[in-house]
Amino acid sequence: MIWIISFLALVASALGCGVRQFHIAKRSVRESVVGGVPSNIIGGNEAHTWPWQVSIQTSRGQQFCGGTLISKTWVLTAAHCAVQPGNHYVVLGQNDLATNDEFVQIKKVARVINHPNHQNPTEFNNDIALLKLSSSVQMTSYVSPICLPSSFTTIRSGTLCVITGWGATESVSNPRFLQEATVPILSQTQCRQYWRNAITDAMICAGASGASSCEGDSGGPLMCESSGVWYQVGIVSWGHTSCSTSRPVVYTRVSYFRKWITDTIRLN
Repeated sequence: MIWIISFLALVASALGCGVRQFHIAKRSVRESVVGGVPSNIIGGNEAHTWPWQVSIQTSRGQQFCGGTLISKTWVLTAAHCAVQPGNHYVVLGQNDLATNDEFVQIKKVARVINHPNHQNPTEFNNDIALLKLSSSVQMTSYVSPICLPSSFTTIRSGTLCVITGWGATESVSNPRFLQEATVPILSQTQCRQYWRNAITDAMICAGASGASSCEGDSGGPLMCESSGVWYQVGIVSWGHTSCSTSRPVVYTRVSYFRKWITDTIRLN
């Protein structure tokens, strides 16, 4: 399934991003993303983590948005999450929200940089934000960054990719364990059949196949694998209010903002 410029996999390997490692699951029965499958389950017993997935939480430990680690000090999320330094924290290496074991790292948010063209929190175009952490994370097999696609990346419709998060499922509004589901990428034409002119070039759609991101998953990743390396191609942004699994979810297209991400990190 080749969807990305081939040399990127070599670059990713050199940078040490986008690689997952296997760990033993502490629990074998879990809830699912709406319409999805149990997270981190391999044969019902063993599991591997998504080491770049972060939970954005309030000072009381309430999960409200997701995000992804992209470097030692930067996290990518959605602007509409409205993260506030001093009030919100980034939790890394966590799978079970009820447990802060030795693998978990908690970081304060030093700075939030929303895309300058995301002016209205009720609108979802340019729905992207960068969080600068108060200190560098310690890279481990449980905490490591995802790779980002280049500005020129294109993904074929039908490519199967993965969504993760602690958002609402079919049975609970606040699942304890991280969830995952596999969804197909849609073309812009296919997506506009559902959402019409609301879809811009800064967006990418996936789903409408029996699984969906939902409330609480915002800011988390839509990610695709190429040559054993994972790339974040989207950020959970918006969709149907009921999280209908027959309608695609709309994600912020990461490749569209690749230059802004690079320039913002370089200047800050």
